[in-house]
Amino acid sequence: MPRTIRVAHSPDSDDAFMFWALAANKIDTGDLRFEHELQDIETLNRRAMAGELDVTAVSIHAYAYLSARYALLPHGASMGEGYGPRVVSLKELRPGDLAGRRIAVPGTLTSAYLALKMFQPGWEPEVVAFDRIIQHVAEGRAEAGLIIHEGQLTFQDAGLHLVADLGEWWAKETGGLPLPLGGNVIRRDLGDDLMLEVSRVLRASIAYGLKHRREALRHARHYGRGLTDAQTDEFVGMYVNQRTLDYGEEGRRAVQLFLDRGFEAGLIPRRIAVSFVGD
Repeated sequence: MPRTIRVAHSPDSDDAFMFWALAANKIDTGDLRFEHELQDIETLNRRAMAGELDVTAVSIHAYAYLSARYALLPHGASMGEGYGPRVVSLKELRPGDLAGRRIAVPGTLTSAYLALKMFQPGWEPEVVAFDRIIQHVAEGRAEAGLIIHEGQLTFQDAGLHLVADLGEWWAKETGGLPLPLGGNVIRRDLGDDLMLEVSRVLRASIAYGLKHRREALRHARHYGRGLTDAQTDEFVGMYVNQRTLDYGEEGRRAVQLFLDRGFEAGLIPRRIAVSFVGD
């Protein structure tokens, strides 16, 4: 009998690109059948905390609270290669001006939130849906905003100013390591054999999309929320690439360092030993 696996990911163009081949039945899934769910990343982080999903995209920050129940898959990473979530404001601010201010954030389990806490402590978070943060800041309802997904490319259209790029900061802090933002995890209680088979299928989906980029982009552009075709291409290229197929030694080191530094800063309650399916 076919085994059904529940897969969840964010409704944005890079995740849509990764999962397109699987959703469109472009690859052989053997005896596995996949049901897809789309929700914002902070909701997925919270649902993973409750163990609701077999496979899901999560923030690397959230993985610090999930590692006992979920294992990281060795593919599906979203990493900022010298770029990443951005802090923006309506009035021009310097990074040092953020202390004491109210900043709209897409969730307190997001990697962007953890990175900003390490970058500049002492500010007040206000949780706002990720796709409403730009408008929230433009209306003066928060003094700054932490933007993820396609807002990284469109914030200037709303008259906002860049305060800091957290991926750029992280690269300088770590000698050029990428900033780990999101990854895919799978429930450990599925067992080693099933975890490995699901991993094979999901990697094949990413590889198929990269090989058939034009088709995958046509699908992904429906999730871009105002991005032009050129911007969709740019954004997907930022977060779906060869590192998405495999973290590699550098990517794995970046994940471990990111969580280590979060723990050392008192932002994560315990030290996490990062491991991946297949290790």
